[in-house]
Amino acid sequence: MARISVRRCGPGRPRTRPERVVADKGYSSVKIRSYLRRRGNKAVIPERIDQINGRLRRRESLCRLDRAAYRRRNVVERCFNRLKHHKALATRYDKRARHYQALVTLACLRLWLP
Repeated sequence: MARISVRRCGPGRPRTRPERVVADKGYSSVKIRSYLRRRGNKAVIPERIDQINGRLRRRESLCRLDRAAYRRRNVVERCFNRLKHHKALATRYDKRARHYQALVTLACLRLWLP
């Protein structure tokens, strides 16, 4: 996450810290959640059943989940799924990163254009 940079719409430095991190239940761990909390990011990660049962046994409050943000995660996953239909993208035959980046750009253009 240290290498992330998101361009701003207006003037200013690129953001290096995302507002929220959306992931599936596989990333629901105390270590990941505490790391995100230290960095000031909001975690939109549903808890696993065993974690929910443990919280209920200890009479702790359950984690809040922004369901609207979690639903938007589906759009990103479907886009990656469509990109993976291109065999060269899924397996990365290219030796150089810039060639692979060009292939990703072409595949995105094919998705975007009707």
